[in-house]
Amino acid sequence: MDTTDPLTETLVLIASAPESASALTLYALACTLEYQQAGCLFKLTKLLDLPADHRPLAYGLMELLASGEVGTERWIAAKARMDDLIRGAPRRA
Repeated sequence: MDTTDPLTETLVLIASAPESASALTLYALACTLEYQQAGCLFKLTKLLDLPADHRPLAYGLMELLASGEVGTERWIAAKARMDDLIRGAPRRA
């Protein structure tokens, strides 16, 4: 899986199967990355729930934190779309 844009690729994965283990695990990671004051508490053993080809997305999301992209307009828009998909809101065109 090419992870040139892990945020977009994570969003595509979640949109394709929002109830899958991969979607839920990556969504949980994205949620925890927004809580930097709490140390972004994510149980790393949850990475074992991801197939090997989805793990680079998790690493890419973590890299977005390291590069300061969490909380940007692009992040907020993508995360809002993830929220809608996971919660079962109607998909917008």
